[in-house]
Amino acid sequence: MPRDITSFSNATVKRVRSLAQKKHRILEGLFMAEGLRICAEALEAGHVPRILVSRIGDTHELTLRLEREVEAAGGEALRVPGDILEKITGKANPQAVVGVFGFLETGLARLDRSASGIWIVCQSLKDPGNLGTILRTADAVGGGGVILLDQSCDPFSVEAVRASMGAIFTVPLAQADGQDFFTWLRSGPGMLVGASLNTDRDYQGVSYAPPTFVFMGNEQRGLPPDYEAACDELVKIPMRGKADSLNVAVSCAVMVYEVLNQQRRR
Repeated sequence: MPRDITSFSNATVKRVRSLAQKKHRILEGLFMAEGLRICAEALEAGHVPRILVSRIGDTHELTLRLEREVEAAGGEALRVPGDILEKITGKANPQAVVGVFGFLETGLARLDRSASGIWIVCQSLKDPGNLGTILRTADAVGGGGVILLDQSCDPFSVEAVRASMGAIFTVPLAQADGQDFFTWLRSGPGMLVGASLNTDRDYQGVSYAPPTFVFMGNEQRGLPPDYEAACDELVKIPMRGKADSLNVAVSCAVMVYEVLNQQRRR
């Protein structure tokens, strides 16, 4: 049975709250996911929370199922009042459920490039909201995975997990430095297409052969020159207004849906 906890000084409550900080996530090898929907999608994807914190009085059938699954797996299920949930999440109107999960494997070796014709690669992506949105986009197009290069933001931060709306659990994720990625990419089939302002090639003017790796750069700087030079194609999304570029997550969505539409028409 879940334990009712009403004290902020409870050791598990303090442990879960600490996961808002990257240093504690790394130390523990754990991260937080907020919301019943995200935790339920994680469970459907085979990821059982190590710890589940839910609001006292919550009788939703999915919450009850999560509690049973957590306890059956040897985890810890807690029930707490709303003010403790606020403390844990740092939000005035928190979700009714918070799950704590073990880090997901993020090595390149786990990726199967034959699993999909569409992949997303991001270099030095800094905004966790952009990363979460890109994960959702990858899920929407049936992408094979998202690969983060160099000093990208933490995919297990509260903000990135929240923005992914559960896609963190359904989309394979890898982290690598640039050299390791290029070595891995050239060991098998794959077309690397960089989004760039340094070209006149329209993104709809290229034939995207599967598997296509859509390559997005840093929000401010774009792709480094040597990374652009390593691409098979550089493409640009046309801009008809005053703005000279789109948000990286929006640009990524435009690109991958063009790849999807071309590939499904074939």
